Amino acid sequence: MHFVNPNIRLPRLLTRLFPGAVFRVNTPRKEVFLTFDDGPIPEVTPWVLGFLKAEGLKACFFCVGENVQRNPELFQRVQAEGHLVGNHTFNHVQGLKNDDESYYRNIAKAAAYIPGNLFRPPHGLLRIRQFKKLKADYRFVMWDIISRDFDKRLSPRQVCRNVLRNVRPGSVIIFHDSLKAEKNMKQALPLVIQGLREKGFSIGDPRLLMEGN
Repeated sequence: MHFVNPNIRLPRLLTRLFPGAVFRVNTPRKEVFLTFDDGPIPEVTPWVLGFLKAEGLKACFFCVGENVQRNPELFQRVQAEGHLVGNHTFNHVQGLKNDDESYYRNIAKAAAYIPGNLFRPPHGLLRIRQFKKLKADYRFVMWDIISRDFDKRLSPRQVCRNVLRNVRPGSVIIFHDSLKAEKNMKQALPLVIQGLREKGFSIGDPRLLMEGN
């Protein structure tokens, strides 16, 4: 499970616990922002890149360091095709399940492979003191809507509804380029993009994730 709360949107309390983190983008336009977690892997990420290229879309990929280490050419392709990248720790570790220093070391290890200062904590779970220390060096990008594409109890159409029923201007949306999410994501993502366009939404430039809320 990506986040312990079953809701599609993060509880408002968490936005207060992590001031300065990006949950939504403050934008005057009717646009949303695509993000993908847990790659890059050769079984899934190339499909995502191909789809995004065909649709003329850009996204931000929050990458696991060991996957970047194993697939450097694929990681380079993500960047070469104009997408942003962010740190998602080296081994997809949770701050709550690790002591502070080992957690910081794991993030630093990933940073040796992943450039920039964007960071998303796995499962969105870390201690407040960890957040306070890390935000001096990283821009935290959380999310407004999680598609739950990884949930095998859901169908692709249910995943699509999760997004379309909760979307609002500035929403930061999570999909996963992972084996666990592959089946749902590959079917749901095109449906979501079509549905967003029918609702009058565009996909925003992910570089706005680097700017102020």
